[in-house]
Amino acid sequence: MPRNAADFLSIYQQGFVRVAACRPVCRIADPAFNLEQTLRLAREGDEAGIALMVFPELGLSGYSIDDLLLQRALLDEVERQLVNLVAESRDLHPVVLVGAPLRREGRLYNCAVAIHRGRVLGVVPKGHLPNYREFYEKRWFASGRDVEGEITIGGETAPFGMDLLFQADDVDGLIFHVEICEDVWAPAPPSDFAALAGALILTNLSASNIVVGKADTRRRLCELQSGRCWAAYIYSAAGYGESTTDLAWDGQACIYELGAQLAETERFSLGSQMAVADIDVERLQLERMRTGTFNEAAIANGMPDRRFRRVTFHLDPPVRNLGLQRRIDRFPFVPNDPSRLDQDCYEAFNIQVSGLAKRIEATGTAKICIGVSGGLDSAHALIVAAKVFDLLGRPRTDILGFTMPGFGTSARTKSNAYALMNGLGVTVEEIDIKPLAQQMLQDLRHPFARGEPVYDTTFENVQAGLRTDLLFRAANQRNGMVLGTGNMSELALGWCTYGVGDQMSHYNVNGSLPKTLIQHLVRWTAANRLFDPAVSDVLLDILATTISPELIPQTAEGESQSTEGKIGPYELHDFWIYYLTRFGLRPSKIAFLALHAWQDAAAGNWPPGFPDEQKRAYPIGSIRSWLEVFLQRFFANQFKRSALPNGPKVTTGGSLSPRGDWRMPSDAHGQVWIDELHRNVPEVLDPASDDIPTKEPDVLPAGGKPIVR
Repeated sequence: MPRNAADFLSIYQQGFVRVAACRPVCRIADPAFNLEQTLRLAREGDEAGIALMVFPELGLSGYSIDDLLLQRALLDEVERQLVNLVAESRDLHPVVLVGAPLRREGRLYNCAVAIHRGRVLGVVPKGHLPNYREFYEKRWFASGRDVEGEITIGGETAPFGMDLLFQADDVDGLIFHVEICEDVWAPAPPSDFAALAGALILTNLSASNIVVGKADTRRRLCELQSGRCWAAYIYSAAGYGESTTDLAWDGQACIYELGAQLAETERFSLGSQMAVADIDVERLQLERMRTGTFNEAAIANGMPDRRFRRVTFHLDPPVRNLGLQRRIDRFPFVPNDPSRLDQDCYEAFNIQVSGLAKRIEATGTAKICIGVSGGLDSAHALIVAAKVFDLLGRPRTDILGFTMPGFGTSARTKSNAYALMNGLGVTVEEIDIKPLAQQMLQDLRHPFARGEPVYDTTFENVQAGLRTDLLFRAANQRNGMVLGTGNMSELALGWCTYGVGDQMSHYNVNGSLPKTLIQHLVRWTAANRLFDPAVSDVLLDILATTISPELIPQTAEGESQSTEGKIGPYELHDFWIYYLTRFGLRPSKIAFLALHAWQDAAAGNWPPGFPDEQKRAYPIGSIRSWLEVFLQRFFANQFKRSALPNGPKVTTGGSLSPRGDWRMPSDAHGQVWIDELHRNVPEVLDPASDDIPTKEPDVLPAGGKPIVR
């Protein structure tokens, strides 16, 4: 846990573990050369602050040496070089996992050897030996299944067996398991049970020759195994230098976490490489805790933790600022990849459409009543309603769009409201709420009714409440339902009027959509011309309009009330929502991630189509202060979320509905979270440490500088 500015910038204090999938150049049947290449990468890993390095299967001997595996001279040399590797590791931080053929009790095993600080932590034999098509491993090796005990290497004994878990005693969450190549290709691979026993990092030392299409299969295996096991998966396959007598090798090495790829080496490279990434073991722990299926699976499989031996070691990780070898998206609800963004927008939009269509059919509703302000949220809800009526074969004129100008309504938003409604062909109605609001303020003896420029919460909520009240009465009158427009960001912040206000509706299609995703959905709708070109033009102008409730009159200079000027930037608040409610991270870690995502506007990728003029950066002081604002508002406004209308869950980021992802007492206190923020997040950083750009995970060539993917 961070205790000062230095700790705050340390990945190991923030729940990350730096790992590498290594692919050195190999020379078959030459253990001394292979040791040299292994040590070269291990030393680079030490300098880079890596905790765990995974090398290929039989890396010290070479995999493709066939009957040479049964030659005494080779096996003796492998053991000599393995002893040398153990000795050379005394001054290196990383745990090194290397592959070697080792003898035990008259049998030869295909082994992974875990080495750290001059000690063999343990030796894991391969369990599933392929003996089909081009593979003949049963010709040379014995299976390690049901074998356990010890093995002697260079006169020293070490634990031996497939039942080993390796755990650091000074880095919470650094618990790893080892399997070898074919093990993961089998049904119920050993890593299944290791994960259920507590391993958070699963590793695979592989050889795996390449044929067309096999690389994608490996990726899917790693992806699925990391996702199914709520774990990280590190995979390293043999590459250049293996025999090409009858086979070829691509040297694929990759790292996955919860089904997402973090890093991968360049395939078919003639040089040594490392794929490096920072695994979020804290996130893995939290994800397992919140997913009851994980524990149920452990029970169903007889609690595998009882069948594993734990080997402990002391990592002593570096506490200096190592940067972060991991991509942190500025907009966690919005992918940076264009094809993925298109897919996500398509799915999000149609989830909303199908949800509203079902509700209309189930209730027999004749008409939809919606308030159209000319702002972003109501514009998006309106285009969803238009698609629903098209899908149901209903006339869009049964959508009743109400524009209800108040004291702060601008000519721009009113014009856009009319242009959008007319462009979509819905029924347009206008109700000027100012006379009703004036009367209510007068009845309340509000200073504004006497001509005083008092624009307090009452002044704003009178207008917001009147608009919703009129919509409900119109729905009663016309056999309709009120379609809500409020978004998840507003609900998280409590930036909505409770009761008969924008917090309430008959159905809310936007309730689980954060503001940043709505922005991209509207941009996607316009770009894909889902409606007439004139509608797309209006949507783009709405996107360019300052976000405002328009409840306070414009200034003499014509400036409108700014929501973000009051409560802070939605792009940061959506970041907080995602990591707090979806993953349960502590505020200091959320701030750490935000710093890496937002401190440099020129670094990293932005979502496609994002305007250059809106690309902003935030220093640690702004991150800290706006996160505190969020925490205060989030905890104080749960009562508004405890009474939300129905609406579909849209993203894996979740929903704040009390019937869905988020359950929280309305009177909970947030002081624990605020105190953690104050205690562990500095207000400023040392200038020498402040420049810590986030990078894509690196591919490191031996002896060279990082190559950024």
